[in-house]
Amino acid sequence: MTSEPAMAKPRLRVGIVGCGWVAGSQMTRGFDLLTDRFEVIACCDSQEGRAKDFAARHDIATATAGFDEMLRDDRIDVLSICTPPSLHHGMTLAGLAAGKHVICEKPFTSSLRLMDEVIAAEAEAATRVMPIFQYRFADGITRVRHLIRSGLGGRTYLSSVETAWQRGAEYYAVPWRGKFATELGGVLLTQAIHIHDLFMWLMGDVAEVQGFKTTRVNPIEVEDCAVASLRMADGSLAALAATLGSARPATRLRLCFEHFVIERQCYGAEAPRPGDDPWLVTARTPELQPEIDRVLSEAPLGLPDFAGQFADFAEALEQDRPFTVTLDDARRSLDLITALFHSAETGDRVHLPIGQDHVRYGGWVDGAA
Repeated sequence: MTSEPAMAKPRLRVGIVGCGWVAGSQMTRGFDLLTDRFEVIACCDSQEGRAKDFAARHDIATATAGFDEMLRDDRIDVLSICTPPSLHHGMTLAGLAAGKHVICEKPFTSSLRLMDEVIAAEAEAATRVMPIFQYRFADGITRVRHLIRSGLGGRTYLSSVETAWQRGAEYYAVPWRGKFATELGGVLLTQAIHIHDLFMWLMGDVAEVQGFKTTRVNPIEVEDCAVASLRMADGSLAALAATLGSARPATRLRLCFEHFVIERQCYGAEAPRPGDDPWLVTARTPELQPEIDRVLSEAPLGLPDFAGQFADFAEALEQDRPFTVTLDDARRSLDLITALFHSAETGDRVHLPIGQDHVRYGGWVDGAA
């Protein structure tokens, strides 16, 4: 007796919104590697010529300048929003209202109030929203998170996180960058947001923040240097530092536990890939190292980068389970950023989470909507 062949699952049909370099990264490092799960059938950009060029490069059938056309296109199951940050909130709500699932790039929006509007809208919708934090989907970060969650480390003592990258005149020649009205923020919101998400993904919630920020590297509105001291929910302490003026780009994380220390240092072209190996874990005693190595080897690894996050998106829809990256994660990220901006502007020590009665619940960008 022969069994019937398994039926192939229908692919999710995707529309890309915004055809810049981030959309290109989503294609080459994500959707192009998952053609059994996704079919990108349309793209749009406010510059129709750019949309057509993008479609030609990536073999996409439909290109348009009209976002409304994407909303009306009944063929599209998922909108992937890759536009400047100031457009994310409105486009996400419009996508939900049109019955589309939404994948939205970071930063999600400019305030906790707007973030909560999206959370409430998704709760009432038949479709779902996934924020992008693709750095989580890498072998190194997966292994050390598995180790931390095993409890083998004991108490947490101190963490230090450094995002020292380089951005100059060429980067800020793009008109929407460097302005609060369109980029919404600088190094804290655009670059270090990924590294700080990894830090909280590993170490949990932040309870208290004291921070400073300034603009010293580029002639822009938004911050390009920042430091902060944190008290974590578990009582441990942490230090964050970020700049866009490092001649040698670097990302460094050092996490000190009772029984071991975890370190990751990457430089140059590797600086934007801190989730990758090698992560170094050093035991306090030689006898513990074999047990550490065993736990690290047992971590459940998956696809990396955008491919890993998009595969999780498809599987979560199929299994009716939460995404690995949720709207609550995006809110936690904005909670930290709101606290950092408020502390830097006022000198206050800020307690998290920030509630609706806080003066900056409505955001750090005056008049943003």
